[in-house]
Parts: sequence; structure tokens; C-alpha cells
Amino acid sequence: MYNPQLETFLRVADAGSFNKAAEEAYITPTAVIKQINLLENSLEVKLFERTHRGLILTKAGRSLYQDTKYIIQYCRDSVTRAKNAMQEDTNVIRIGSSPMTPAQLLMQLWPKFQEYCPDMKFQIIPFENTPENAREILGNLGKNIDVVGGIFDETMLDLRKCAGLELSREPFCCAVSIHHRLAAKDRLQIQDLYGENLMLMHREWSHYVDQLRDDLWKNHSQIHIIDFDFYDMNVFNRCENSNDVLLAIPGWANVHPLLKVIPVEWEHSIPYGLLHAPQPSEAVRKFLEAAKAATKKQ
Repeated sequence: MYNPQLETFLRVADAGSFNKAAEEAYITPTAVIKQINLLENSLEVKLFERTHRGLILTKAGRSLYQDTKYIIQYCRDSVTRAKNAMQEDTNVIRIGSSPMTPAQLLMQLWPKFQEYCPDMKFQIIPFENTPENAREILGNLGKNIDVVGGIFDETMLDLRKCAGLELSREPFCCAVSIHHRLAAKDRLQIQDLYGENLMLMHREWSHYVDQLRDDLWKNHSQIHIIDFDFYDMNVFNRCENSNDVLLAIPGWANVHPLLKVIPVEWEHSIPYGLLHAPQPSEAVRKFLEAAKAATKKQ
């Protein structure tokens, strides 16, 4: 579905040399060089600077590198979604799962769901959490993925053109590197964050995050707020590498092995539940009703 030379391009960029890339692909260095030359000629851009120290990505190469990772993963996910679309069993609920929307958060409720829908089956559909994927998947719920478990509010639902069923309220926590001074604590006071850089999603992404932001600006100006644009692995890596503090929820405790998610003594939380199409199918509607009933029974 995509030019296989792109995979060679990624391999060369990661390896930093044609010889190492050739070894990993079990082909000759000449074959690798030929593929890269063909790719550069077809795109009419120079992707690598050849130096005595090895290969260095050009500005165009760095741009293509990021997009290529998304293109390849998207194509793979497209094939998976196409295969899932062939699923004829209308009692199968396809649940999207990514590091930031882990299906595990729903595990404790699934047995209760089946009390109300004993014939219902579940299928986990993994996807990469990127801005492009989030926009497409949430905007087309019901086509290849039926529901996604995650945090939301009306602002986000309107932005992504989907609906949400609230199952719980998740308290805002803070994620820090296991090497951070705060990692020794099992619970934080707001004053513990004084002097720290706190990473928050940009304003107007969530009403609940904005409430927290306004509270901190008004009453706790000693906390330095840093905006970011999207929750993905890059943000978790940035938190670990920079030693900044990241706003998180308890369900993200296992997203990054070198981060610790710690509760905070404040009254701020966000709805967690099931994101679904505004007009769900009959099977999804029954599933949502079962989810409501199971939640009330807890």
C-alpha cells in the first residue's frame, strides 16, 4: 500500500549507514544504496548528507522521517481495520486501544457488561495515538472501531464529532520521572509542585484542564505551566527526559516504565468513559446501555 523504499529509508536513517541497514535487511549495501537513490530521484529531494562520519538526515529527510513512520503505521492499521470490517458477527464490539486509551481500563467492567449482554463479544483494535489517527478514528467511530475508552468533555466531543458516555470521574494526577525528587512521594500536596514545570494541554482542549490551569494561575503562581499540543508517547518521553511534571490520570500508570503517576491533593478531575458514534448501531447501543447499568451497579 506504500512504497517499500520508505521502509528502507527508515532503516537507513535509524542505522546511520548503508552497511548496517543492509545487514538488518539481509541484503547487500549496493541494493540499499540503489533504493535510496531511486527514492531521492522519485521525490526530487536529497534525504541524506554523506559524510565521513556516516549518514546525516537533511532537513527534508527529517521531515519525511516523521511522516513516513505515520504513513507505514497508518497503512498497517488500515489493513487491520479492513479485515475487521469483514467481521459479520453483529454482536462483536470493536474497542480501540492505544497507550493513552488502554482497553485495560474497561477490563473490570467487562464481566458486568456481559451480565446484561451475555452473547456480546469484544475485539481489541490497536491503533497508534497520533493527532491524525485521533482525528480520523474518533470522527469515524462505528466504521472500523465502535468505541474507545478515554477521558473527554463536551469541548473534545464537539471537536472530534463523536459522543461520550461517562462511566467515572478520573482525578488528575502528576506523572514524574522515577528519578525526579517527587517520585519518592506516594501523594502530592499542591505546594510540592512549587518551582516545578507542569505540562498541561493547551487552553480550550478541555474545560476541566482549563479550570485547573486558572486555579493554578490565580492561587499557585509558583508553579510554571508549560503548554503542549497532544498526548502521545513523545510527551511522556519528554516528561521523563526533561524532568518536568506531566498532568495525567491513574489509568496511564503503565504508559511509560520510567514514569510514576502520583495522586495530588486537589479537587480536579475529568470524565472518563466510552467514546462512540453520535448515532451508534443497535449492537453498540445495547453495549452502552449495559455499560450504564454495570456502572450503576458498582
